[in-house]
Parts: sequence; C-alpha cells; structure tokens
Amino acid sequence: MGFLRFIRRYSYPFKDKTRKRAHALWCMQSRCFSKDGVLNGNDMVHPVLIIGAGPVGLVLSILLTKLGINCTVLERNKAFSKHPQAHFINNRSMEIFRKIDGLVEEIQRSQPPVDLWRKFIYCTSLSGSILGSVDHIQPQDLTHVVSPVSVAHFSQYKLTMLLLKRLENLGFQICAPGSLGGKEQFCEKKIMMGHECVSIDSSDDFVTVTTSSIINGKRVEQNFHCNILIGTDGAGSTVRKLVGIEMRGEKDLQKLVSIHFFSRDLGQFLLKENPGMLFFIFNTESIGVLVAHDLRQGEFVFQIPFYPPQQTIENFSPKACEELISKLVGREFGDVNVVDIKPWIMHAEVAERFICSGNRILLAGDAAHRFPPAGGFGMNTGIQDAHNLAWKVASVIKGIAPSSMLNTYEIERRPIASFNTRLSLENYKAAMSVPAALGLSPTVANTVHQIIINGIGSILPSGLQKVALDGIFAIGRAQLSEFVLNESNPLGSSRLAKLRRIFEEGKSLQLQFPAEDLGFRYLQGALIAESNGVESPPEVLTGRRRDYTPSARPGSRLPHMFVRANPLSEETVSTLDLVSGDTVEFILIIAPVEESYRLAHEAFKVAEELEISLKVCIFWSTDSAEGLEKGSKAALSPWKNYADVEVLSSTSNWWGMCNMTNRGAILVRPDEHIAWSTSSGLAGDLRVEMQRVFSGILGLHH
Repeated sequence: MGFLRFIRRYSYPFKDKTRKRAHALWCMQSRCFSKDGVLNGNDMVHPVLIIGAGPVGLVLSILLTKLGINCTVLERNKAFSKHPQAHFINNRSMEIFRKIDGLVEEIQRSQPPVDLWRKFIYCTSLSGSILGSVDHIQPQDLTHVVSPVSVAHFSQYKLTMLLLKRLENLGFQICAPGSLGGKEQFCEKKIMMGHECVSIDSSDDFVTVTTSSIINGKRVEQNFHCNILIGTDGAGSTVRKLVGIEMRGEKDLQKLVSIHFFSRDLGQFLLKENPGMLFFIFNTESIGVLVAHDLRQGEFVFQIPFYPPQQTIENFSPKACEELISKLVGREFGDVNVVDIKPWIMHAEVAERFICSGNRILLAGDAAHRFPPAGGFGMNTGIQDAHNLAWKVASVIKGIAPSSMLNTYEIERRPIASFNTRLSLENYKAAMSVPAALGLSPTVANTVHQIIINGIGSILPSGLQKVALDGIFAIGRAQLSEFVLNESNPLGSSRLAKLRRIFEEGKSLQLQFPAEDLGFRYLQGALIAESNGVESPPEVLTGRRRDYTPSARPGSRLPHMFVRANPLSEETVSTLDLVSGDTVEFILIIAPVEESYRLAHEAFKVAEELEISLKVCIFWSTDSAEGLEKGSKAALSPWKNYADVEVLSSTSNWWGMCNMTNRGAILVRPDEHIAWSTSSGLAGDLRVEMQRVFSGILGLHH
C-alpha cells in the first residue's frame, strides 16, 4: 500500500515536506513551498493570496482559515462600500453560511421579516394603480424539508460587515496602507486595504503580485509572493485582465444607474400600504425598479435605465435623483436622502478559463462570471465557487492531493456558471416581458438608442440627440397613461389581460429556483462518475420555478434530512452538519449491515494509507432502537472515527429518498457534494474499489 503515498508525494511540487516535523505552522505553510535559494531569506511566500475583499473573497478566506490555511487579502479600495448591491441569499449559500459560526443566526435576526419582502409588485406608481403582484415564497420554502435553512433578503454591505466580524474572531486585522511600517508583505491574516494590483508575474516556483498604494501622499509599490493567487476582485477583475483571460457571452445587455437612498417615510408608507421586495414602476414620467432593501429602515435602491452618451452621470445629481424618485413614487417624501449614485452595465458572460499559470492563479465570483441580476445568481454562484475551491486548495497546500486537483475547480464550476448565465438570461427576458406587454419593448428602446448614436441621429449635435431621445421615450411612455391603460380602452384592456396571463402562468421575473439552487450537479471532476452508461438528459431552461428533487448521484449535494447524531442527546442536526467545516474530512454513509461494515473497514485502511481524514456515519432507522443502543463499536473496532446516526423522519426513508437499498453507501466530500455512491452494495475486492475511489477523487494516478 505504500505505493499510493509514494505517488501522492511526488505528484505535487507545493507539498508541505515538513508535515511530520515540529516546525512552526507559519514555516510549514509559508516557506517550504518555494525552492531553496529562489527568494531572499527575508522574503515570505504566502500559501494563498486573495485579491478582492467582497463577499466571495471574505467567505473564501474564512473557509480556508477554518481549514487551517493561512491567507492574506488585498483590496484596492481604502474602505468597504456601503452600496447595498446584491441582497438575495439562496438556500445553498445559506447552507454554506451555516459552516461559519453564528452567521446564519445573525442574518436571520437582522433581515426584515419574510412577509415584508416575499412579493414583487408591478404598478404605475407606489401610490397609483397596481398592475399585478407575485408572491415568491411558497409554504414549503419555510418548512425546512429540502434544506435546513430558508433563503434570506440581506444587503451585501451588511453581509460584508458580518463576514469581517467573523474574520476578526479568527485573528484577522484590517490594515490601512503604511500601517504595518513597510512590512505588509510579511503579514498573514491581514486584509490590506488600499492595495491595487498592478502586475502579476508567475514562475514555476511562486506568483509575485505587485501592488500600488498611497502612503503619506506618495505612491508606493510592494511585492507579495504566494503559492496560489485567487482573484475575487469583481466583474472588472484586474487579475483576470492581467493574466489575459477573456470573457465569453453577451455584453452590454443594459446600462443602468443605481440610486441608493434612505427615506423612513417611504418605508413606513409601503409597510402600511403594500410591502414587497421589488417594485416595477411604469408611468408617463419615468420607468424604474425600486429595490426595498429594508422597509423598516427606509433603505432603497432605484434602478433606472441609462442611455449614454446622450445621458451622462452628471444628469443624475442628488437633486435630479430626488425629483426622479418623486415621479416614480407618485408623491413627495421630505426625508429622501440620496447617498450614492452608481452607473453599471449588465452582462451575461463567463470567463474562458477559471485557472491558469500551472494551477497557481484562479478566478472566483464575478471575476469568473457576471450575470444579469435576475434571480440573484451572481453573489450566490460566487459563494458556491468559494466553497468548492476552499477544500481543494487546503488539500493541495496540506499535501493531501496534487496540484492537478485544482483543475477540477474549473471542470466543476465553469459548467454551473454557464448554466446560471443562461438561466439568469431567461429570467431577465421574463422580466422584460412585462414592459413589452405594456407596449414598451426594451429591444425597441435599445434600437432607437443605437439609431441615434450610430444611424441618422448621429449627424445631430449632442444636445439635439438628447432632446430627440427624450422625446421618443416620452412618446413611448405616453402608452402608460390612464387614458390608454384602462379596461374601457380596447388596447389597454388587451394589454392588461396579457399582463395578467404572464403573472398567472409564472412567466414574469422569478426569485427562487430550488431545482437549480440545491439540485445543481457536477458531472465530472473530483468525483467518481456513474459507470452505468446512462447519461442525464440536458436540462431544459424554462426560466420558471421548479421544485428540488433529492439525489444521491455523484456530483449532487448531499440530501438534507434531520437526524440525531448522538443517540444520547435530543439535539437534531441536518445530514449536512455531519460534514465538518474545520478539517478536510470525507464522510462515508452506510447502514448497519455486515457488508457495509466491511466496506467501512477497507475505506478506513485506504484513508489511513493516504493520510486523509475519513469519518463513517451509520444511519439507523427509527425502528432500530435495540441495535442503535448497542451501536457500531464492535463492528468497526479498532476504528474510532465513526458516528451512529438516528434518522428521525417518520414520513421518508433515507435510503428510499436516495433511490438506494440499505446496502448502498455514499461518500461525501468536504463541500457536502457526493464524491461516489453505490446503490446496492459492491461485488469484488472492497480494498481495490476504495483505492480506485479515493485515487480518482484526489487525482492520484493509481
């Protein structure tokens, strides 16, 4: 069996060769990965350098730190943004947050009650006619049947503050430029603010990142060396551009301006009249979408279509924005306070590669994919990137797996990003069906804009171009007048009927996609693909909500069911909680049958040979009280890393839900996805099978 260990140790050049020596942890992780003599003795090689301190970068740094991997975060901005940006956290991201101590509980305490944000409302103004509304929360969403936690509505900047608090609890410090006396490159567990990445140089031994910052009024450049560099620096990623990775997809779908403002009076008005998350407003004065981030605090963002160069950001002064808000709201509120105005461009693109430079440079989050906001896939997909990546980086740094394992990050996550791009596009098109039904086709509006820019309108002076554009749009909005849009007008009646059909048939913008949020599946990567020759049919994109169906097929997320992990305790946990967030550990789930115990013995032996952590969980049904009382100690001796788990569901059988017999087995990865499964036991040499399985998952050449 020594050959497996031999193969692994000579497959990865970053391997921690001091693993069994009594060196300090910083030395083990920071110095022993670069070749002797490559760097000056005073220089330091960070195990992991993360560029970008948004939610994805911060979540990744937390997950890595919990797995025992030191990292440093570089952020070009001197302060964290207070712009709300993303605000919907889906089921899978909330499940990941359950691994971050106390985070879910604090989000749930701080977010608005669900009844204040479950609806999308379509209206002529906030004080005018209601064209329709859609409730996006179904009863099963709150029962924790398919997931131990519900979705959340929580602004990105508030999430960032909670993540920073967790990092501080893990020993991180937030540092301004120059605050460390020129020794920034020697520091771990630091978030270095005001450090802009200006160049990246990758060699066979390490990656060098050069940053620029302003210290005492002077621009200073510093070099940071690392074994693995991860770019989580947003849609305009500097890392992606510097390493020459292109984006593929649809660019410039729509230009918009986000107006972030507070108005407690408006919040109280909507709390009383018609609470919701999104308000789609169509009237003769203007068109826009109001995002109610928190009605109780009166925090909002207005998204307004933007048509440069005829319109400039200077047209959106705070005073002009207040007037625009009044037009869309339909009345004036004296306490409107505009705090931020940001232009942005909607894209639907995925990076052609997520990894480069000999597996040393990776992209995650918006740096790797940028979607329309429809459905909230952007931040959620990024958080799930971080979760997929963290255990793989930790496995490589700790010498559990060769560097080639990092390729499975792209193999697994890029197809998910591509699928989510298409799904968000379908959802965006569904959103556009509403104005189209009212006679306001966004396609026509963009065509008119292009004609003015590049067509016959281009001969006009810029001032006249703006007048022409405003005039044409005003004519279009005239269709939203009460004279046209009423049941007595044949045209208006027809349009309102079409609108009702869109809402009733679920063809408008959707908020939740349980089948995709929880049911996404990796078909290849750090897993043992099914060998039955049956391929899954390609998923059909409808843009509509579909319910999640549990699956124990390789690549799927482990199904959730409430269990009792300690028979001596009354505490119940999710099956997802059986997977540790604090160590790179695999979970083997079996039933208490003799052949499965034999499988567990062989799995333990192979895991010990490979120096990886394995825990066996034996699932006992509710009618096995006598056997559960005796437990699995005798059957698994001398192995001790196991847990007898009582399945509590009286309505669903675990193995039946997984489409398996109780002679099946499920091997779960540290990211809660299934790496391998067998539905009804194994024939042949169990040791050889376990060698094949673990070698295939970790990328060892067995």
